[in-house]
Formats: sequence, structure tokens, C-alpha cells
Amino acid sequence: MDLSPSQRKAVFAGIVVALAALGAFLILPGSLWSHTRARPAAATQPLNSAPPTPPPSPAGLGSTTPAGNGADIYQWLPFSQAGLTAAANVVRQFAADYSTYSYTEGAARYAGRMAGLVTQQLAVTLERAYATPGVAQLRVKQKQVYSGTGRIISLRAFGSSSLTFVVAVAQRVTGTRGTSRSTTDYAVTVAGATTHWQVNDIQPASAGNT
Repeated sequence: MDLSPSQRKAVFAGIVVALAALGAFLILPGSLWSHTRARPAAATQPLNSAPPTPPPSPAGLGSTTPAGNGADIYQWLPFSQAGLTAAANVVRQFAADYSTYSYTEGAARYAGRMAGLVTQQLAVTLERAYATPGVAQLRVKQKQVYSGTGRIISLRAFGSSSLTFVVAVAQRVTGTRGTSRSTTDYAVTVAGATTHWQVNDIQPASAGNT
């Protein structure tokens, strides 16, 4: 008997549903098929025998990483873990020195404290900024003493020879007008390689990537 187009579609849909149900019945964990096949094997297994060894997982993206052997992300990065740690230490020390100074200090002494941590070009820039007439005069007039620390928030960007960190610099200021506190986020970039790094740029984090 010939079936109409609508009847053929209905029969085809029924076959697809039946095959899908059969597939789920056969492969889903905990299915009736799994239980009825597993129980006879367990009943005949000697009590003192070792449990069967599961087959190894196939290699590839879907394989499970063995316990204790997590992926080494540094194989995909242009720096090592030791290099990242060294760069972070330089940034933290720089942030503390950058934000700690006194009205009794001259510009040369202020910048000199960061020698080795910063490039020569940045040292000149910091020295000039510290000696800016209006800022320097106010610092002396109000007898301002600054103490600061730096806390790294994130690694914003990196390349083959540079790393940019976002650093929260907290400052405490004392002077003739009392004591105040503030925290400012900066983008601090270090340049170098392996474990040798120097700060070559600092700007407000809100200015974007360096």
C-alpha cells in the first residue's frame, strides 16, 4: 500500500524517535541495560581479586589531566614563573618608593632612591615632576610627609619584553593640615627579560593600556 507524503513523514519521525530512545537506553549511565549487564559479572567475581583496570582515556583535548599534573600555563607565555615573580617584586618596591617621600627631601634624593628599579629616562621624568615649583612649594609649606605601599591588582598586558600591572597605591599624608589617606590605581609597566626588570612607565590606570 502506498503511503501519502504526510504518512511517510510520520513513519520516518517514529523511526527516529525509536532509534534515539534505543541509543539512550544502551549508553546512558545508570540505565536498566547497564544494571542488568553489570550484576552477573560482579556476582561471579572472586572476593579477593583486584577490580578491573579501566581503559586509559584517549589523548587529546577531551582527556582527563592526571591528578597533581595540572597544565603548566607558563609554556604558553613569553615569561617564566620566576620572571613574573621578579617583575612583580620590582613593581611593589617601586610603588612603595614612588609614594613615600618627605618635604625635607630634594628631587635628586627622591629619584635616587629608585635607582636600579627604574630606567634612566623614567628617573629623569620623576625627578622633574617632584621638583615642579607649585607642588614642591606646597609640600614644604605644609610640611607634608608621604608614606605609601603598592598592591598589585592584576596583570593588564604583557609582551615578549614588557609587563603592565595595575597597582593600587595607598598613601598616608601628614602635615600642618592633619592626616589624610587616599588610594589611586596606576598602570605600571616594566621592561626587561627573564628575572631582570625595570619600570619604564607609570600612569593612571584609567588612562588605559600602555
